Amino acid sequence: MQFIIYILVYPFLWLISILPFRLLYAFSDGLYILIFRVFGYRKKVVISNLKLVFPEKSEKEIKDITKKFYHHLCDMMVEAIKSLTITEEEMKKRFTFTNVELLQDLEDNGRSVALMCGHYGSWEWIFVLQSYIKNKGYAVYKRIENKHFDKLIKGIRAKYNSELITTKETIPKLMKAKVHKKTFICGFVSDQSAKRWKALHWAEFMGYRVPMHTGAEMLAKRLDLAVVFFKVKRLKRGYYETTFETITEHPKEFKNYEITDIFFRLVEQQIYEAPEFYLWTHKRWKDKDKSPEDYDKVKV
Repeated sequence: MQFIIYILVYPFLWLISILPFRLLYAFSDGLYILIFRVFGYRKKVVISNLKLVFPEKSEKEIKDITKKFYHHLCDMMVEAIKSLTITEEEMKKRFTFTNVELLQDLEDNGRSVALMCGHYGSWEWIFVLQSYIKNKGYAVYKRIENKHFDKLIKGIRAKYNSELITTKETIPKLMKAKVHKKTFICGFVSDQSAKRWKALHWAEFMGYRVPMHTGAEMLAKRLDLAVVFFKVKRLKRGYYETTFETITEHPKEFKNYEITDIFFRLVEQQIYEAPEFYLWTHKRWKDKDKSPEDYDKVKV
């Protein structure tokens, strides 16, 4: 059944991917009408999240951010599909870096890097970064249930010397590279909600205390990785600019969870600057009223 679904859907995706950008974004506009106006995909979640973290904003302001968010969400969806056939030259033109030399210097000094980001702006085309550096690239992701689409996505990323790895694969893969003295860069999208009964750290995010993912920080300390944050700015439709910021080159000098807290402050800064480009469809604050001291009572 998975293969049947794949062979039925793939030709449609491929046809979308070969559209010129003008038509691609026209398709995105149509998708916006379906997702936002017709089906209202997670609309209640989005509005609830926005009202929660921006209590000072009016109904009109919340509505405006919501519309802009859904337009951007649809753009990201079609841009992900465009990855099937987009050329490296075109991607470099549309996804630029202001200071890639920061990573190149770390690479020249023999340092491996934990590259952290939030669900902000666009992370679909970050893989073109591998065209500017020599280090092997890894990105932690959640495996797609359909194995054929999963293989397809992995193949797209592999074009840029990047490998998608699951959470379970992360430690063995990176430890092996460390043992063989191979430097690498590993990307972590680390702002999603952690399972509350597994969370080791709770801290404030956008005004509310919530469980945090700390895996990137723990791996950085264990493997002595430089920790770098990347900030994505949307310049205009289909064009993004990325800036890197070193959080630390010496993670072991930081107290536990201090790096994680710094990361979340950086994500917050992005959101306050332009909230419409954050991924508001996730129930990131669903545990805000919970008490971490009670989690031994939670049944998994």
